[in-house]
Amino acid sequence: MTALSLATAAPVISLETEADIAQREALLDLAFGRAARLAKTSERLREGRKPAEGLAFAAHGPDGRVVATLRLWHVTAGPSRPALLLGPLAVHPWFRDRGLGGAMMTTAICEATRLGHGAILLVGDAPYYARFGFDVGLTQGLWLPGAFDRNRFLGLELASGALNEARGLVSPTGATLDLPSLGDLVARSAGTAELRRSA
Repeated sequence: MTALSLATAAPVISLETEADIAQREALLDLAFGRAARLAKTSERLREGRKPAEGLAFAAHGPDGRVVATLRLWHVTAGPSRPALLLGPLAVHPWFRDRGLGGAMMTTAICEATRLGHGAILLVGDAPYYARFGFDVGLTQGLWLPGAFDRNRFLGLELASGALNEARGLVSPTGATLDLPSLGDLVARSAGTAELRRSA
């Protein structure tokens, strides 16, 4: 398939699967650059965590490849105030300017609302996200664990008053990834070294 035929077919948005993850990472690297995206303050709230259940989305092009990605993550908007963190949103260059980013946002917001979540936070372009109801005024009493641009820190209430007088540090609360222990890594390394010696 050519770039033109890929770009003219409508992508299909669905929940992300394990098979999508490697393609998602490659798409994020293409969209933002690996070093730049991993250095972002929002990444401190995502690293080592699983996305919120039922709130990780992928759009697939006609050839089945991931062409857009969006995840939501469990955080607190200050002490004892559950919220979600949105991001990153990325769309492959061949599929930009066709409304796919907006469709991903609408899908995520509608599904988060359906699942009973009260609020979403994000760091992003205020004029773009304002169309979905995000407002910098809802985050004035909150701060992030690192450097951030106050004018790009936005909130959206899915339930009325969910961010009313929210104050404090935004902290991650989602389930942690199942990472191997240091002992497992050492054992694997030793096993690999033994295989090399015996080869």
